[in-house]
Amino acid sequence: MADRVHPRDSPPPRIDDTSSETSETTLKPATPDSEKPVPPPGTYVIHIPKDQVYRVPPPENARRYKDLASRKSHRRPCCLCVCWIFGLLAVFLILLGITAGILYLVFKPESPNYSIDTIAISGLNLTAAAVATTSVLTVSPEFDVTVRADNPNDKIGIYYRKDSSVEIYYADVRMCNGVLPVFYQPSNNITVFKTALKGSGIELTSTMRNSLVQEQNLGAVPLQLKLRAPVKIKVGSVKTWTITVKVDCDITVDKLTAAAKIVSKDCDYGVNLW
Repeated sequence: MADRVHPRDSPPPRIDDTSSETSETTLKPATPDSEKPVPPPGTYVIHIPKDQVYRVPPPENARRYKDLASRKSHRRPCCLCVCWIFGLLAVFLILLGITAGILYLVFKPESPNYSIDTIAISGLNLTAAAVATTSVLTVSPEFDVTVRADNPNDKIGIYYRKDSSVEIYYADVRMCNGVLPVFYQPSNNITVFKTALKGSGIELTSTMRNSLVQEQNLGAVPLQLKLRAPVKIKVGSVKTWTITVKVDCDITVDKLTAAAKIVSKDCDYGVNLW
């Protein structure tokens, strides 16, 4: 009878040295946190998404962010309005300058000329007898002044309007005053007109009387004439606004009588546009 064979347990698999080392390495427990390598000290840049920085403020700054946003929204319309105003003003000034340049080239304006041709004086009696009667001399002088106005422009006329004034001073004391006639002066025209100036109750101190007597004896009495005339300029068929013409003259006469002659004169001309 054949012998019975009894089964045996399979022998355990052979584990070589290499597998053993690998298994040991794989199954090695993790290094605790205390044994992790510490990075060297230094400066580190942390990148945060831009939308998180600007779009989502922290809760504690939400109200402040809302206030700033509302202020910016209010400022923008104001800034746009100011920019529009300055832009329109700049365009207006440029157009005004271009228009003025064109008008200047077309009409070629020239300043009018003014001068004093003659002066006749009365009412100033400075004789020794009159001076000796009182310490303060009261006089009422009258000056007849001849004014020469020259308009050299080819296409510009001048309207002389009311409310003008002509005054004559001696040593800052107004001796007399009057007005100019109202008239229109066409282009390329010279107009000569007389104006009567009168003073009333002018008091001359002894010092002023003595100075006038001495200067009259020397044949050189200095006077100042101030003329102010409101005018309107006519350019073609268009009239301007009212402009004030100013004429200041330093005049020297030889005597204070009706036969007075002008020894020297120097006139300055100017205008007030507004």
